[in-house]
Amino acid sequence: MIVTQKEQYPFGYTAITEQNGKHAEMLLDFGILRLEKGQAWESKKSKERAWLLIKGEVVFHWENQEATGSRFSCFDENPIVLHVPEGLPVIITAVEESELAVEMVNNNNTFEPKFYKGDDTRCDIFGKGTLNEASIRTVRTVFDGESAPKSNMVLGEVINHPGKWSSFPPHDHPQPEIYHYRLFPEQGFGISLLGEEPHIVKNRYTSLIRQDITHSQAASPGYAMYYIWMIPHLPEDRWLPTTRYYVKDHEWLLGKDVAIWPERNFK
Repeated sequence: MIVTQKEQYPFGYTAITEQNGKHAEMLLDFGILRLEKGQAWESKKSKERAWLLIKGEVVFHWENQEATGSRFSCFDENPIVLHVPEGLPVIITAVEESELAVEMVNNNNTFEPKFYKGDDTRCDIFGKGTLNEASIRTVRTVFDGESAPKSNMVLGEVINHPGKWSSFPPHDHPQPEIYHYRLFPEQGFGISLLGEEPHIVKNRYTSLIRQDITHSQAASPGYAMYYIWMIPHLPEDRWLPTTRYYVKDHEWLLGKDVAIWPERNFK
């Protein structure tokens, strides 16, 4: 399912999914927080929460600590994220007009809050040197089931290079997943392939990927496609970097130095 959003989000918090409300099958709260310059936003919610700065400059205040993060381009700069356990009050003050993605989930585990600066995020280039680089993409993992063992959710970003594929070959996993998109330039578009159904995605759209649905993405030529990816852990099945089940017909594309047409001929 694709949730569309043609206009800029209003100031304040806009809920897109709710763990106990709309699109509850995603098992996560996800929304966009947009702040005016000088605006302060206080969060006292009991859930585990993560704020990912898409663009702008903010100061995070929690316990007796504070940290400033700024980000001009989500395409070119690693993410700025504050991740906290349930019940911890947080105040976010916008130094400049800012926009943040908010991910929340029920979790009574305790863990230390963590502020992720740009260099704290693992950044990988997937698909380089294979399939004529048709699926080359930049994958940034903020935290997952290995790096944050007491968290109940996963958070990362992908830069889908122009004209290329990502999340490829098509794969699925038992956990649902949310993709939230931005395009550069903004009038661009991409394709979200959910099962065998293609969906056009544009700037600010969100793709809701149900459990066990295969998914992959493509960006139109000339347009870079950025998306935030969010996954909830299941009680008996945590999502790990290896939790991907590929469509059997396409597993051969994962082989080392695999040849494709025209190098692979008909003999």
